[in-house]
Parts: sequence; C-alpha cells; structure tokens
Amino acid sequence: AHAPEARELQRFVVAVVDPSRDLLRGNRVPALPTRRAVAESTIARSMSSFTAPPTATSSTTTTEGRALRRSRKPPRAARRGHAVVVKASNEEPPAAPAELSRRDVFAATAALAAAIPLDRASAPFAVPAAFAAMETAGSIPAKVPAAASPLKFSTSTPSRVIKGCWQLGGGHRGDQATDRTSGAAAVEDFAAFARAGINTFDTGPEACGYGPSELIIGEALKSGTIKREDVNIYTKLCCVGREQQNMTSDWVNQKLDLPCRRLGTNKLDLVQMYWNEYNAKHYVDAALFLTDAKAAGRIGAVGLTNFDTKRVAEMVDAGAEIASNQIQFSLLDRRPEREMAPYCAKNGIALLPYGVVAGGLLSDKFLDFPGEDVVLDTSSKRKYASVLGYAGGYAWYQRLLAELRRVGDKHGGATIANVASRWVLDSNDVTPAIILGARNANHVDDHRAMFAFELDDDDKASIRGVLNKGKAPSADCYTYERGGPW
Repeated sequence: AHAPEARELQRFVVAVVDPSRDLLRGNRVPALPTRRAVAESTIARSMSSFTAPPTATSSTTTTEGRALRRSRKPPRAARRGHAVVVKASNEEPPAAPAELSRRDVFAATAALAAAIPLDRASAPFAVPAAFAAMETAGSIPAKVPAAASPLKFSTSTPSRVIKGCWQLGGGHRGDQATDRTSGAAAVEDFAAFARAGINTFDTGPEACGYGPSELIIGEALKSGTIKREDVNIYTKLCCVGREQQNMTSDWVNQKLDLPCRRLGTNKLDLVQMYWNEYNAKHYVDAALFLTDAKAAGRIGAVGLTNFDTKRVAEMVDAGAEIASNQIQFSLLDRRPEREMAPYCAKNGIALLPYGVVAGGLLSDKFLDFPGEDVVLDTSSKRKYASVLGYAGGYAWYQRLLAELRRVGDKHGGATIANVASRWVLDSNDVTPAIILGARNANHVDDHRAMFAFELDDDDKASIRGVLNKGKAPSADCYTYERGGPW
C-alpha cells in the first residue's frame, strides 16, 4: 500500500549497509567509519532483541517456497520495492557488530525501523533517528547542488533544481489533504526548499498563468521566510496582446516595474520573455530592450520561454544577450533534442526544462495504474496527459515506467521521478538545472536524493531502447502548441 515509503526504507538500508558495496555481495561488515558510529551502536542495541528473519522457505507457504526455490528470484512485490514483512525472534544470540552477515544487517535494519525511538515523523512512515543523521559522502547530499557556472552574460547561478511556481497560480489544488498552493502554507514551504539548497524560484505574472505566485514569493521575502541575498528569482515578460504590434522600451520597463513591486525587490535575476504571435516580428526588439535593461542594472539576465530555434537565432544574431530558453523537455517530450539543444550548445545558451516529470505522470504512483482510473485533477496532469498519445500511447508509457523502475532499483531504490529527472539533467551539456513544480514541500528530500546517483551508459541505453519504440517528434519546441505538428 505504501510502495514509495518502502523504497525510502530501502534507501536507508543501503545507507547502513554501505560504506562498502562489497557488503551487498555477501561479505562481512567491516568496521564502520566514525561518522557512522551512531548507526553501528544502534544496530548492536537492536540486535540484542532481534535476530535474523526466518529463511524464505520457513516464512512462506509450501507452494510459495517451491516457487521461490525454482526461480531463485525474490517475489515480484519485493523486486519493485514493496514492503516486505519480517518476523523477529529471540531464539538465537545476536552476533557482534563486526561479525554481522549481510542477512543480519538487513534483519537489524528492519528491526530498527520498527523498534527504536523516532525523532522525525511523516505518516505513514517515519525515519529512525540513527538513519536521519547519516547523510554522509556517497549517500543523499544535505543540499541540492548549484549549477557548475552562472548563466551566460550574468552572475546568476541557479540551483540544479528550480522550484516551479506555476503550481501557485490556482490550477493545481488537487487533493485537499496535500494542497499547500495558497495562503500562509504556500509562504511557509519556501523555507524547506531554501534549507535543501533549492534557492531558485521560477515565477511569472497572471498573463502567463502564474496567478499570485509573485506576491507569495514577495510575502516569503517580507516575512523573512527566505532572504533576498540567498535566492534567485526568475520571472517572465509575457507579450500576449497589442504590444506585439507596437513594442517600445517604455512598455518593457513598465512591465518590469510590476514584478519588482510585487516581490519587494529592485532587481530581477532573470527575466524570460514569452511571445504569443510569431507573425508580429517585434520579439527581436523586445529582446534588445531587455538587453538594455540588463545593461542598466534592472535585471541580471535575459531569458526566453517557449521559443523555437529559428526565433532564438534571430534574436541572438541581432545582438540580444540571451542567457537561457525555458522549454518543455522530458522523456515524454523530446522535441528539444531535434534542433534546440544542438543550437544552444553551439551558442552557450542554457536550457531550463519544465514538465520534466510530466505533472507527476512520470512517477511510481502510476506504474501499473489502469488508464481509466487516472484522475486529471490538476492543470499539469491535464497538460501532460495530452502528450501521451503523441509519445507512444498508454501501453508504451507503462513499459517506460517499468524500465525506469528497474533502473531506480539498480540505484538503491531511486524513485521513477528521480530517474526521469536525472535523464533530462544528463541528456546534454546545456541543461544546468531543471524546473520541478511543487504543490507542497513533500518532495524536497526526494529532490536531494536525485543527486545521490548518476545514470550510467547502460541505464541510458536501456531507457533509449524504450524511447525508440515510441513515437519520435517531428517538429521543434512549442510548435504544436502554436497550431503546428508534434
């Protein structure tokens, strides 16, 4: 019933078992490093009351035992990271910590999860205190790292995960039990992101569908929930009306005043321009006016949102200092691979992908989930569900999820969402960060866990094999949304 929590336990098991990967090959446990002393002593205390679980044949029915002996594989549920119930007894004396076998360690870890005091709870699963202290090298990092270098033409270095604030625009309330997209709850959640190293926030005005998100960030700054000097604020200039026919510097500067007032700041770290009508060619003028605003110190960098390669090139060739282009990019939408990523690599422009986990569709929740039972209760789910048919269909999508689950299990139980996110981050050399929308702060720890592993060549090849069985896109970024082909 709680597969994600079971996988979280699996990650903590690995944290205890692994300072040495030889442990997973059946060797004895070596002396634990000093920073893991608390875990060693806790295991020893736990083993005074708990011993190894019964063997598979004694803890299953006769039929199950025969099947297990024939296959020599764990049951299907265990392979997918579902909870496995173990029984403890006091019939055998515990082994000393330095003598523990692999089976003993796993048994002790299960005992810990059930027996020791808990100091950090998040129902229905709580993290044992000893495990919570074990964020050391080789395990989940304490913070999401920053990008390797600033955006071009700027000093702004984003965190590798950017908190997307489209979810604060009013169309993502979803399940009431987990909804923190408005009011004080939305403001408070910014603190959890900042503590985890996610110090870059992507927002925008109502004209781009972001509702009051700039005001919410402004309240977080005003209340001291986050500090202006510690964060990057990326917002948008949305050109969707008559201004497209008569673009002026005054209009651009007036539009820059509004987010500054809402956010309570005198400078915007990155302003990303969206342009609705390509037939009105004044987007080049607007990009040059933003470049002038950057030179005047009003903004830190000039970016774009949902432009295709041809128009980006026109602005770059005219002398606009384009630092980034925010586009939709995921395992379900690989359009940037066709033209945009190669062009950006040649010109040093960063890609800032959104839709990376397709509104949650690329997650464990939907593995083996019947299509007819999927509830499209947020704007994101409705948006990205429409992509499935173009990408390969629901059956293909389930094959993709299964492959992502297999890769995640190989990397200590990494979530499907994190495997999908790593694929985008590692897919080219021009993606310094990804935008992950958030209705609440529940996934902050999982965002950190994304940087506890890397996809190897075999992982990428196996995922690509599934992608190749789907449908390849035929057009550039955001062409379909403007009435063109996919």
